[in-house]
Order: sequence, then C-alpha cells, then structure tokens
Amino acid sequence: MSNIKRGIILMNLGSPDSTKTSDVRKYLAEFLMDEKVIDIPYLVRLLLVRGIIVPLRAPKSAHAYKTIWWKEGSPLIQITKQLQAKVQENFEEPVEIAMRYGNPSPKYAYDKLMQEHPSIEEVVLVPLYPHYAMSSYETAVDYMKEVHAKYQYPFTLQTIKPYYNNPDYIHAFAENIKPYLSQEFDHILFSFHGIPERHLKKTDPTKQHCLMQENCCSVDSVAHDTCYRHQCLVTTELTAQALGLPKEKYSYAFQSRLGRDPWLKPYTDFRLKDMPSEGIKKLLVICPAFVSDCLETLEEIAIRGKEDFMEAGGESYEMIPCLNTHPLWINAVTKWVKESESEAVMG
Repeated sequence: MSNIKRGIILMNLGSPDSTKTSDVRKYLAEFLMDEKVIDIPYLVRLLLVRGIIVPLRAPKSAHAYKTIWWKEGSPLIQITKQLQAKVQENFEEPVEIAMRYGNPSPKYAYDKLMQEHPSIEEVVLVPLYPHYAMSSYETAVDYMKEVHAKYQYPFTLQTIKPYYNNPDYIHAFAENIKPYLSQEFDHILFSFHGIPERHLKKTDPTKQHCLMQENCCSVDSVAHDTCYRHQCLVTTELTAQALGLPKEKYSYAFQSRLGRDPWLKPYTDFRLKDMPSEGIKKLLVICPAFVSDCLETLEEIAIRGKEDFMEAGGESYEMIPCLNTHPLWINAVTKWVKESESEAVMG
C-alpha cells in the first residue's frame, strides 16, 4: 500500500470536451452560470445565460474552437497535461490536474488521488492563475474548497497564493519573452483578460479604494491583495524592468469583455486598431493572465487580433506564446510546491 502523504493538483480554467456545438453549449452554460463570473441574481442570470448568451454564442464559439483545436484535443487541456508530466518528474508525490469548468473535475482529481494513494494527508493546490480575480483565482479556489468539504475528504487542502509579483514567476515570464525581442519591433502589448469594473469594487475589502481614489493602483492599500488591476500593472512593470524595456516600448490593455457594463480599460481590440495610426507598425503581444495557451490567446489574439492590427495598417504582428511548459515555469511551480509548508501558501 502507498505511503504517500501528499498530493498535488494543478488547476486551470477548463475547456469544452470537443468542438461540437452541444459540448461548447454545455461548457459555456457552466462557465457563465458561475455567480462569480456573471454576478447578478440567479434567475436573471439563468434567463440571460441560457436564454440569450449561450444560444447566440455557442455556434460562434464552436467555430472559434475549431480554428485552434489540436488533433489530441483542447490546447489548454493538452498543455496542462504536458505541464503535469513535467512537474511530476520532480516529485515522488502524485500530480493531478483539475479544471474549474468541464473535465477533469475537482472531484475526479480528488478521487483519483484517494483511490491510488489512500494514505494522503495533504493536497497542495496550484491555481494556474497568476493574478487574483473574483472570476478566475477566487472561483477556482473556492470551488476546490467547496468540493473538498462536500465530500469530506480526509486530507487538508493548501493553496498557493497569487504569484503575479513572485520573482520566480517574473523571471520565467521575462525569459519566455526575451527571444522575441531580438527581432525588430516597435512595441510590446501586455494583453490581460478583462473583468468588469464592479468586480474590483466587490473584492476591495475597504470598499473605498479601488477605482475610487486617484491612481488607486499606485497608492498602498490592503485592497491590492485582491485587486486584479493592481496586480496586472505590477506584473507589467516588473517584467518590463527585467527586460530593460523603456516606457515608450510597452503598454497594457484588457481583452475578452462580455456585455455592455464598463470593463477595465484600455480595451485590447480598440488598441490594436489604433496603434498603427500612432506609428506602431511592428507589434509583439503577450497575454500574462494565462499560463497556458487557449482560445483567448490562440484565436482571439493570434488570429483575430492580428487581422485587426494588420487591416489597420500594421506591418508585422506576433503573439508570444504563454509559459506553457517553459523550463523556468516548471522550476517555479516545483519550488512553490516544495516550499508549500512555509508562508508561500494560504489555507
């Protein structure tokens, strides 16, 4: 019988099981019915999501997935599995993966650990989200805790904190970008996933800092521990410093907005259309909110974003891949898990 006392779970966003419209519809419904994603009353959300958004978006999303799907399956799932295999090389303890939406589910990952290693006493959860946001890191961690409590698993659960400013993450992220800077370029755009402005206010424990004070992201506050915008800006600045980028050579924007409410600005799609007229003709784009390439990077940025930029007068455009299985990223994850009994974790 196994004497393994600890397991590791890498958690990512998730993906439809296939590019069939029915599978995409199921995935979108689970994703968008999450109250931390669309934070409106349940019945209103139900009518909006199942009655309007999913029927309209599912066929379009299915088509988009088909443009980036690998023969092995979803790029996000396959890359997460590749990361799992690489991290596993550094541990005797088992490494599993779980998705916030779709498969494999948290329960599947927990059950697999228990079935194969019934002596496990602790599971270390590594959310594959560098930044804290209600609709990403928070919902993923809360869901893992919810499933853990519901099924009364005997092991404890430890969670790696957001690592947006962690030196190992910044080093890996910068080194992943560095080879692309040897080519001629005018600008590098850090395109983060967007969130509604109201989410910042909801996660602000002071209820009087985020988007309420001038230069709120630059003024010290406990709100920064859960402020997505602040953390995105910090990642941008630390990476630019590590790469020695002058201020005029880089900027940030936010992509993937949904609905009419104000989201974090500037908007990536607007910036891509405006940049050529500002003299930015040769562009590099990186998506720091994601550690694994997925629909939002491979289709939204690499395909549609390029079309927008080139049609507006751009001359060259390249999306830099996410960290995926970069050796320094694998080293960072390994280090955090090995240090997980120290202050590197939160309960």
